[in-house]
Amino acid sequence: MKVLVAIKRVIDYAVPVRVKADKSGVEALLPKMSMNPFCEIALEEAVRLKERGIAKEVLAVSLGPQQVQDTLRQALGLGADRALHVQHDGELQPLAVAKLLAAVARKEQPGLCLLGKQAIDDDCNQTGQMLAALLGWPQATFASKVEVDAAAGQARVTREVDGGLEHLALRLPAVITTDLRLNTPRFVSLPNAMKAKKKPIESATPSALGTDPSPRLITVEVNAPPARKSGVIVGSVEELVEKLRTEAKVL
Repeated sequence: MKVLVAIKRVIDYAVPVRVKADKSGVEALLPKMSMNPFCEIALEEAVRLKERGIAKEVLAVSLGPQQVQDTLRQALGLGADRALHVQHDGELQPLAVAKLLAAVARKEQPGLCLLGKQAIDDDCNQTGQMLAALLGWPQATFASKVEVDAAAGQARVTREVDGGLEHLALRLPAVITTDLRLNTPRFVSLPNAMKAKKKPIESATPSALGTDPSPRLITVEVNAPPARKSGVIVGSVEELVEKLRTEAKVL
């Protein structure tokens, strides 16, 4: 069974960001990019499936400018067998990403597509669901546990929900998006990082995949959240209740 893993290059989670002067988006204060943490979890799960003999091949796919190849090299170092770069220098919104991934999936015929539940830059949480709809495949989102029986063509997924745990059974091929508690991603070892530098990265374009990635939505304006007011120390429960009633107006 082949596993397709979608990888996104994002501003590193530890890097502070600010709203651009023209309010068209955000920019990083330091030039550091990394693999989206939820994508790392999806890739780790795919590699573990290969290590258990369930998956035969792990294909990492990333979309964007030339720089995403650095992230694909990291994916190869973490255990992916192949890497595919869909080249596009413009904005890529979730629907366009889903369409491009669907085109790749139709060509590669994976038994399972693994994606992070969301990217930490836009927090859309849409691509996996849209991909499943475009392919007509079953889907399970926010997976905290994944069990795959390739011989039976089934997968069992555990999801954390407000009331406890939800268990789903899916027929393969399927789309699964990963949550934080699914696994702990490994680090790239130095030997594997050196080997990854020598591995080829396949390339494709949206036009070659028969897809138009033009944006459907326009960002009108991006604003930073309002600054929080400093807290105060109250002297008694009565004073707290009074402030909640008259100032916060929550009582």
